[in-house]
Amino acid sequence: MSGVEALGPRGPEGTGSCTGDIPSLKEIEQLLNTGRPSCNHVDEVWPNLFLGDLVTAHNRFVLWKMGVTHVLNAAHGTAYSHRGQDFYGATIEYYGVPAHDLPSFDISQFFFSAAQFIHNALNTPGAKILVHCAVGVSRSASLVLAYLMINHHLPLVEAIKTVKEHRWISPNRGFLKHLRNLDVQLRQKKDC
Repeated sequence: MSGVEALGPRGPEGTGSCTGDIPSLKEIEQLLNTGRPSCNHVDEVWPNLFLGDLVTAHNRFVLWKMGVTHVLNAAHGTAYSHRGQDFYGATIEYYGVPAHDLPSFDISQFFFSAAQFIHNALNTPGAKILVHCAVGVSRSASLVLAYLMINHHLPLVEAIKTVKEHRWISPNRGFLKHLRNLDVQLRQKKDC
């Protein structure tokens, strides 16, 4: 059993300090490298929460068939995605996050605002949300993981396992550092 598998929400046998049981970056990367290294254009990773790519996000007919009412674009304004609220019209609520898929980019500045947008969408009766970036595995996946950690109090490892049950994801190393820091902050706030 690897170190990541041995860790539950509170570490081996449920012990550990507030931050002592958080897996290392290497252990998190090992967890991400398990499973199938491919995914669909879009996958439902949490009830009514879809994680996908530009192909899905730029097809209004597919979004209509899926029943999508909200779109969070984690690549807003980048070379891959110039479309915004005007593209979706009045039937879809849009939120754009101008993130770049670079380890040096501070995606953490958008964790709480993105989590709030997802939370508000999922608390709207009958709503479905698509969170996307270019490929749907790094920027958008990081924001979905942050949402699960912030709003559902899942430790990072559990959030990753939850999403990976439905979709292969691969946040870049810089994003993983920010997510690990978020895990530390949330645990300190909760436990200490």
